Amino acid sequence: MAARTGGQGGKQPTINDVAALAGVSKKTVSRVINRSEFISEKTRLAVQKAIETLGFVPNPQARALAFRRNFLIALLHDNPNAQTVLNFQQGVLDAIKDSDLALLVRPVDRGSDKMLEDVRTFLEKQRPIGAMLLPPISENDELARLCEDLGVRYVRVGSALLDDAKHCVSSNDREVVGEAVRRLIALGHRRIGFVRGPVGFRSAAEREKGFREALAEAGLTLADDHYAPGNYRYTAGIEAGEKLLSLAEPPTAIFCSNDEMAAGVMSVAHGKGIAVPGELSLIGFDDSPTATHIWPTLSTVRWPIREMGVRAARTLVADFLGSGARIPEGESPVLASTFVERQSVAAPDGKG
Repeated sequence: MAARTGGQGGKQPTINDVAALAGVSKKTVSRVINRSEFISEKTRLAVQKAIETLGFVPNPQARALAFRRNFLIALLHDNPNAQTVLNFQQGVLDAIKDSDLALLVRPVDRGSDKMLEDVRTFLEKQRPIGAMLLPPISENDELARLCEDLGVRYVRVGSALLDDAKHCVSSNDREVVGEAVRRLIALGHRRIGFVRGPVGFRSAAEREKGFREALAEAGLTLADDHYAPGNYRYTAGIEAGEKLLSLAEPPTAIFCSNDEMAAGVMSVAHGKGIAVPGELSLIGFDDSPTATHIWPTLSTVRWPIREMGVRAARTLVADFLGSGARIPEGESPVLASTFVERQSVAAPDGKG
């Protein structure tokens, strides 16, 4: 490693010292620090070597003034599942850990008629470089337009494609739910129940479509009394379990639109003395810690939400994360989910 020589007279080195040592202008040094694409590799290396030699530390306040932005990226959400938010947040932090960026998390109320006004005030006050929008607010086109009007970069995260590739990261919920349900059908299940996610969530709609399509392929339909509403919370799973498992002919298998609700259904089954998976097979969605913390362990769809956080950050601010972070041209913004079969699924006890 090169020796650190410091600035003139032993003072803290300045950007002028770096420019002099590298033989370039102060403006060129600033462009290298701010990762401009309009700098040759030779010049970049010369400036970086001078920075290392002098031990120069860029002033974040000065950089913020130059960009007219703070070195913040915002995560906006109104999601009832705290684990989803935490997992996505961890992915973002993985992506930005070696950068100058910081993450600012902001919950919003999608039911408020002042949501857009509140988000505008927040973005104007905090001046983030960009914003990541989690479902369901990511599905709000007006919110995306607001970010664009304010000159704030944005990425919309969802269970289906919501925008073009530079503004979107998504998963394939509909497809993978169909795969999970086809597994139940292959095992011999014919009475299959469904617990839906919240009304107004695209993820809930996509998962229901995948469920119904898989049944239709097998010549089956979802009986009205085998359907239960939900909201992605454990208590909704309890309510759904009480409804579905109290029927004269209850389902032999139930697909729940997330793991929290599946855990609620499983709790009801245990309370009623219904064996899982002997008398009831269960599948959830997310592959959250809940899936392996309950017994029997839950078969589920692994939603790559942490990887989606990494991808969203790279899509949003690749120019702040180094050359290796840039998304290759033409790469799909869809990250595939996978079905994970564990102990909660088996062939039906009897005919099904």
